[in-house]
Amino acid sequence: MRRPETVECLYLDFDGFFASVEQQIHPHLRGRPVGVTPFKGDGNRTVIACSKEAKAFGVSNVMDIGEARRICPDLILVPQTPAMYRRAHNALLSEIESVVPIAAIKSIDELTCDLDPDQRGDPHDIAARIKATIRENIGDQITCSIGFAANRQLAKIACKMDKPNGVTVWHPADMPGPLFATAFGDIPGVGSRMEQRLAKAGIFTVEDLYRTSPKQMRSLWSNVSGERLWYALHGYDVRAPESKRGMFGHGRVLPPDSRTLPRAREVCRFLLIKAARRLRREYFYAAGLNLHLSLKHRRWARSISLPIVHDDQAVLEGLNTLWRQLESETGKGEIAYKVGVYLYDLSPANVRQLDFLLEDDCERLKWERINEAVDRLNAKYGKTVASLGFIPRKNLDNIGGKISYTRIPAAEDFW
Repeated sequence: MRRPETVECLYLDFDGFFASVEQQIHPHLRGRPVGVTPFKGDGNRTVIACSKEAKAFGVSNVMDIGEARRICPDLILVPQTPAMYRRAHNALLSEIESVVPIAAIKSIDELTCDLDPDQRGDPHDIAARIKATIRENIGDQITCSIGFAANRQLAKIACKMDKPNGVTVWHPADMPGPLFATAFGDIPGVGSRMEQRLAKAGIFTVEDLYRTSPKQMRSLWSNVSGERLWYALHGYDVRAPESKRGMFGHGRVLPPDSRTLPRAREVCRFLLIKAARRLRREYFYAAGLNLHLSLKHRRWARSISLPIVHDDQAVLEGLNTLWRQLESETGKGEIAYKVGVYLYDLSPANVRQLDFLLEDDCERLKWERINEAVDRLNAKYGKTVASLGFIPRKNLDNIGGKISYTRIPAAEDFW
């Protein structure tokens, strides 16, 4: 395994991305504490993102709105606009690519770059050029923090050391001293539970962790991820294997007037149609469907097998079966706060194997042809102009366009 002798990787994290995009779009928000909420109107309970001005008061992402307003009375709440965040993300990528090639997009607001040999001599110049092109061509409200190190993992940790709008360079010759000044929470893969496990093993600091052996790290993590982390912390060029697609799905926190089961069903139905569209766009079939809901007093989740499908008719029939089971177990007067639907047990289109005992080939092909026609029509107009069954419009803003840590929605997700 190779151990670089110079800085080779850059890790970039946009500061308060959702809130800073809102400030760039809306001048009246600039310089003021901003909190981004899940949906429009009243009934929001949580600030899902906040600006650097709000963070200066102690507001943090995923904080209760009441607590946020207590510590920052002047906090301005704005509903999220995921479609705009996606557009800003793509524009920012183009500007960064004009300075240095992007190696991997880690999330909507994080990315990593591998530096060419002629770029490794002056990391501060690379950082200054990135910041300048963003400021000049996008705007001065969207800032970023950048870390440089021998590998991606160390660069990511370094990136957290000087936020917001900072630059941190960890030269291999200076390591591991700067690493020892970090907290466990800055190390990828070390959450609160892992920190407790490490404490039981007598490991209380990052320096303690650094002094362990690769095999001990593997044992503590109960898998090879721990050993990979050991080599990363010691400056080796470690690349995790590419992950494979495991499912397609969507979840949604329901607005207050959509928390009845009939309204929740409408939302689930549209979420599932969105998931099936993604399934077809990426040429997969699914053999399983999971439905889960957060109800007033408990969580309900069930799964059902599907006959290796990707058409709307088949997945919606599966949803109908699960919903009948839900109503029989909970009653129609139940209150739902959050819903989610997931298509899993995936097969790439070129290796699909049908059940030879299930004689539905003609029927299945008919529905697949119908969906192909519907997809082409929607693509032509860039919106949902045709669908299988009625699509309600109330409280469906941004539905299917949720931005998670590992997924950046496509333009089609907002149709």
